[in-house]
Amino acid sequence: MARTRRLNALRDRIVADAFARRLGIEALELRPGWSRMRLVLDPSMMNFHGMAHGGVVFALADAAFAAASNSRGEPAVALAMSIQFLDAARAGDILIAEAREERLGRRAAFYGMTVTGGDRTIATCQGVVHRRPGEPSAGRRRKASR
Repeated sequence: MARTRRLNALRDRIVADAFARRLGIEALELRPGWSRMRLVLDPSMMNFHGMAHGGVVFALADAAFAAASNSRGEPAVALAMSIQFLDAARAGDILIAEAREERLGRRAAFYGMTVTGGDRTIATCQGVVHRRPGEPSAGRRRKASR
């Protein structure tokens, strides 16, 4: 029961992320080591070619990466992330980003992310986080010691 409460509290913090909310990114699913996010592309998210701006696609993948890497309730911060753009997305497309844990170590963890639009793969990504086990997450601050 305590684990469910922690996961729900974490989900609430992820959903409340101001930057993701500003873009319209929605958290669809969250499990330990895995997440799924959704974004409906609007015309303001297009680049000068009329395609989805790479930064928007990257932000969606990054939001899924952050959710999955912190889904165990211990803080994790990104060390590196790379992206490969495979297809273009347009205004009105619904993008889904999935992040999955590929290796979980004591101090580092590795993730793969895929961004799809319908049956097309828009981008693939890889990310590495530095895990900080034993440290409180932003939502669970330690009391200051004197």
